[in-house]
Amino acid sequence: MNIVEKIENSSLKTDIPQFKSGDTVKVYQRIKEGDKERIQVYEGVVIARKGRGLRSAFTVRKNSYGVGVEKTFLINSPLIDKVELLYRGKVRRAKLYYLRKKKGKEAKIERLDMAQPIIK
Repeated sequence: MNIVEKIENSSLKTDIPQFKSGDTVKVYQRIKEGDKERIQVYEGVVIARKGRGLRSAFTVRKNSYGVGVEKTFLINSPLIDKVELLYRGKVRRAKLYYLRKKKGKEAKIERLDMAQPIIK
């Protein structure tokens, strides 16, 4: 392990749950407006995970008033307050870009545990 890896490992977040593509998550993001700061919740399906270590990121997709919206978050960003895993999804792909073309019920992902949400 070289010096760069040691420095990166020391600044990794440890409170992020294990999640993958197809899972439904809630991302609590800090938004700064002027001199005020607030937390904004973004809930959706993870369609991709990219990178490793400090540079890893994930993309979350949701429908907002009939329009598909995607947002990419850096996992170890100081702007991310926390990530909650709500549901596990049953998918067979690592990247779910095909969901961009689907509408309504077609875009639904089957949940693995239907009984109750996983909240940490």
